[in-house]
Amino acid sequence: MKWTLPNILTALRLLAAPGLAVMFLYFNRPFADWAALVLFVSAAITDWVDGHLARSWKQETKLGAMMDPIADKAMVVIALMVIVGYSSMSPWLVLPATMIVFREVAVSGLREFLGDVAGTLKVTQLAKWKTTLQMIAIAVLFAQGVFEHYLGMSVIGMDDQLVSDILSGREEDVLGLNWKYAGMIWSGNLGLALLWIAAALTLITGWDYFRKAAPHLREPG
Repeated sequence: MKWTLPNILTALRLLAAPGLAVMFLYFNRPFADWAALVLFVSAAITDWVDGHLARSWKQETKLGAMMDPIADKAMVVIALMVIVGYSSMSPWLVLPATMIVFREVAVSGLREFLGDVAGTLKVTQLAKWKTTLQMIAIAVLFAQGVFEHYLGMSVIGMDDQLVSDILSGREEDVLGLNWKYAGMIWSGNLGLALLWIAAALTLITGWDYFRKAAPHLREPG
């Protein structure tokens, strides 16, 4: 195995994936949300950096080719698990997350079954866009958690009527409830919209892989 700089970055990204869950186990919110957001965005950036360096420096290796998709899938699946686990379990969030996880598991199983033949199933440009969109959607949803918990901290000790009066402008907004509430709503809606688009691309690319793999799954004779 050859440990080039791109491979080291990929390995760090792979190790960062379980770190997303650890943040919520050992740190209070909203610090955990901030830490998970920074960790996830940093890992997503290294996803581009390690690939760019490997191609530019001609350091593409079998180790990197093996670790890179595993790191991507681990980051996405664990991040979705954390987001769903700390959410209100809304079907608008759970359904696209389930579609994405199902596809990732199914395609990984298909590639494992095909063995050496799996190399013929090249990653398409649409699949790359799918991964990018998943990363952006998850980062935005982590940002929603930041807004949500800063808003929650700001309304401690207030009754519902006072909060309503502040948000409607009938009371002075000393603690910035309006921008925190707006940030929570906009990031939540944007994150969900992007996640649904990513889920649609996930199913399309998943079906494409199965279609291409079908000839290799037929029984002989």
